[in-house]
Amino acid sequence: MVCETDQLPIDLLERVLLRLGLSAGPEPTLDGLQTLYAAWCRQVPFDNVRKLIHLHKHDPGPLPGDDAVDFFEAWLTHGTGGTCWAGNGALHALLVTLGFRAYRGMGTMLVAPHVPPNHGTVVVACDDTSYVVDASILHDEPLRLDADTATAVVHPAWGVQCARRAGFWYIRWHPLHMPDGLDCRIEHTYVTRETFQDRHEQTRPWSPFNYELYARVIRGESVVGVSGGQRVELNSAAGVVYKRLAAHDRIQVLVDELGMQEDMVRRLPRDTPTPPPPWSQTARQAAADKRSQG
Repeated sequence: MVCETDQLPIDLLERVLLRLGLSAGPEPTLDGLQTLYAAWCRQVPFDNVRKLIHLHKHDPGPLPGDDAVDFFEAWLTHGTGGTCWAGNGALHALLVTLGFRAYRGMGTMLVAPHVPPNHGTVVVACDDTSYVVDASILHDEPLRLDADTATAVVHPAWGVQCARRAGFWYIRWHPLHMPDGLDCRIEHTYVTRETFQDRHEQTRPWSPFNYELYARVIRGESVVGVSGGQRVELNSAAGVVYKRLAAHDRIQVLVDELGMQEDMVRRLPRDTPTPPPPWSQTARQAAADKRSQG
């Protein structure tokens, strides 16, 4: 069941579709899902621009993009996207407004063996088959979830593989900062809007996207963006190209290649080193040492 808050206002929906390059809303079919998701992957970046600005100001208000209307108004005005809870929440709202049977899902980016669930995604049911369309991974084509057969989106730059093991689907993809690959384990194919909001808020004290600029989008046959102070490109030859960025270069990539407005990206704070996550052994040991010294 879709709650009323999942529906976008019609005037906003029309502006979003126009910006996506769609003259009308696609039909809620697999072909329509493919059309919409491919447009999203080329027009809506995964990025933490607004979140970095928000946290740097110590703004106590809701995190940017927590509400789908706020996400889309900012994208239409500034060209910014959001991190996983914001971006996938907005994609979900767009899909259900267009009549798709879309659900918020939750997974874990397995950056460590025992990390808690840390990723929001979107699952869509078409013809009794479930597909993942993820606003962070940006894999261009809906990824079929099959309990018996491994599936894939085949492309040298943004391709992903999916297989079910021990009751969970695992999606192997290639982040800009880990081009050799990272597994995302799908924990739940349905969670509530409130769960997304709660998980989003839980990232306020610590997240890998709270300290350093990260941005990613499909351009042509490549995935391009910024990670670790570098421009990173995953290209169609299955290669990875790095370029170290000075401050003005960072602005240029965001404006000229990712389509963001300069007045927004000039508000970005400088990158700061990302501390170890609170659940890590390093952080726990540091906390223990601090207590013993106190």
